[in-house]
Amino acid sequence: QVQLVESGGGLVQPGGSLRLSCAASGSIFSIAAMGWYRQAPGKQRELVATITNDGTINCVDSVKGRFTISRDNAKNMVYLQMNSLKPEDTAVYYCNANIRRTINGPAYAYWGQGTQVTVSS
Repeated sequence: QVQLVESGGGLVQPGGSLRLSCAASGSIFSIAAMGWYRQAPGKQRELVATITNDGTINCVDSVKGRFTISRDNAKNMVYLQMNSLKPEDTAVYYCNANIRRTINGPAYAYWGQGTQVTVSS
């Protein structure tokens, strides 16, 4: 069994910062890409940023220069440092990871339960 657990969400004023963390645990052989997605009320879930196990990063234009994704492969963790937050960043943020549970098995996408980020004065 595999679990992704996010932490670090909360309420912050515009211009403030938050750091999200996500820990993957359970029966894990390897993790390829890890990433963060978000879903605002009434909108579809959208990609925020992803990072591969060799450090290649992809992120949506709206967060470039403000958000930084990083990971610790030894700890099976991924982080999202969010600076200069705006009200439009308000959403539930979900951690995602492509995980292989055995050496010859397929990789599946796993999701965390989500953490609320609210940017408001």
